[in-house]
Amino acid sequence: MNLLILALIIFCIAILMTMTGRGGGNFYVLALVLSGLSMHQSASTGQFILFVSSISATLIYGRSRKVEWKLVLILGPITALAAFFGGFVAKYFSGEILKYIFSFFLLIASLLMLRPVKERKVFAKNKFGILNLSSNGNEYQINVTLALPLIVATGFGAGMVGVSGGSFLVPLMVLACGVPMDLAVGTSTTMVAGTALMGFIGHMVTGDFIPTTAIVLAVSASIGGIIGGSFALKTKPKKLKYLFAITTLIASIVMVVNAIISK
Repeated sequence: MNLLILALIIFCIAILMTMTGRGGGNFYVLALVLSGLSMHQSASTGQFILFVSSISATLIYGRSRKVEWKLVLILGPITALAAFFGGFVAKYFSGEILKYIFSFFLLIASLLMLRPVKERKVFAKNKFGILNLSSNGNEYQINVTLALPLIVATGFGAGMVGVSGGSFLVPLMVLACGVPMDLAVGTSTTMVAGTALMGFIGHMVTGDFIPTTAIVLAVSASIGGIIGGSFALKTKPKKLKYLFAITTLIASIVMVVNAIISK
């Protein structure tokens, strides 16, 4: 695939995905695989592109106070560390197996996005495993026993196959932590940047990275991330939920077909 055409596709993906805090790593990887790159090269390049686009969107969200920094500092390092190990162990799996794992993640993400996500605030003061926080005028709580294993699993799996994990972080923060939807989107985008960086480093040490291609695509994604973040401030993410659920499901099916054909 022509590099300019691929850059345009990445640009469009970056706009749509950063609007909902999902990063878009799954679609980046799919586009890269279909362009002819190997699964390992696509995963590492996808993580690099994802990191750049997420940083760009974070600048927009942060300036508008749509990032819950306390939550980023608490959960972000855990997710990022798990992503590093996921990216590192990816070398022990064949490209075909990674494609199936990738498809499974997309399927789960699409099902989660199809379900209605309702914000809830149930405060249990001084209860074991419950961490109550207050920031930017918002009160929320983290059910540590529920959130911690899910965060670790999300980061590890995301780093392994080169996806953002944002499709899981948003509903996790809303359902398990009671974070308002708009703050969850901005916070997820910021956490995705850390996850993508550590996942990329884990992949890069194995040598599966093409700098020239990645830099061109990253610039395109960066511009898309800025535009997407700006649009998100004026758009309700829930309106795009079903559209992304359908497109994520389609991406999962396409990747499975690609894995079968490439045997």
